[in-house]
Amino acid sequence: MNFWERLGRIDRRIIYLVVFLGVIIPLLLKVTFKVEPMREVKQAYEEVEKLPPGSAVMISIDYDASSMPELQPMLVAILEHCFKKDLKVIMLGHWPLGLPLGQIALDKVAKKYGKVYGKDYVFLGFRPGVAAVMINLGKEIRQVFNSDYKGTPIDSLPIMQNIHNYNDIGILIGLEAGSTGDMWVQFAQARYNAKIILGATAVVAPDLYPYLQANQIVGLIGGLRGAADYESLVHVLGPAYLGMPAQTTIHVLVVILIILGNLGYFATRRRK
Repeated sequence: MNFWERLGRIDRRIIYLVVFLGVIIPLLLKVTFKVEPMREVKQAYEEVEKLPPGSAVMISIDYDASSMPELQPMLVAILEHCFKKDLKVIMLGHWPLGLPLGQIALDKVAKKYGKVYGKDYVFLGFRPGVAAVMINLGKEIRQVFNSDYKGTPIDSLPIMQNIHNYNDIGILIGLEAGSTGDMWVQFAQARYNAKIILGATAVVAPDLYPYLQANQIVGLIGGLRGAADYESLVHVLGPAYLGMPAQTTIHVLVVILIILGNLGYFATRRRK
């Protein structure tokens, strides 16, 4: 049996072991390397950066636990940026199962910067009917959310005193694991000319590039790489930045295995 035949019959458990080591070793050793942020992520960062202190940023949690590894680091990095710049954060979401993730990140980062609930940030929660919610937010937020997720009337919260619709929001940021980002563009940007940044999983991000090219969104943060880029821009190196070496190692291993598999196939077929 020659080399190529032995390669074709290798126990798949060995491949699983190699992949496991490729993931765990960079994470345990906390290997890092310099990341040059992508242009679309820089655009997103710069749009938030140029907002004057006191501006309101609306963040929509449109993902759940299955997409948490990619989108939660992105959310934390954005919150770090907002609170560093003394921006007001208004959070809501269209995925009910993802709302606790947003609340956890919001409370954690707000506590780090000494922000006060109701004054510096608010969590509105969830309302059913995605399109109806987005359209009515453009008319009057109180038509959709007359209270926050605790049941506190929003008119009693200082942060909401002068905020009524998209015109009072500096940036709308949607974190997407599905098609909700398309709806933000259709109903918030097309109808009300809201300024939108979208963050998305690596699977969803390619479908959002046409909106960026058409200037319907002003920035795009895609996948773990996008989250790592944003972390580097705000100088907070979190799980996305630390996870990039492991992801890169696995991508290289997969490419090598594909090449070896194809070489082995053609070599054994030629011998036959």
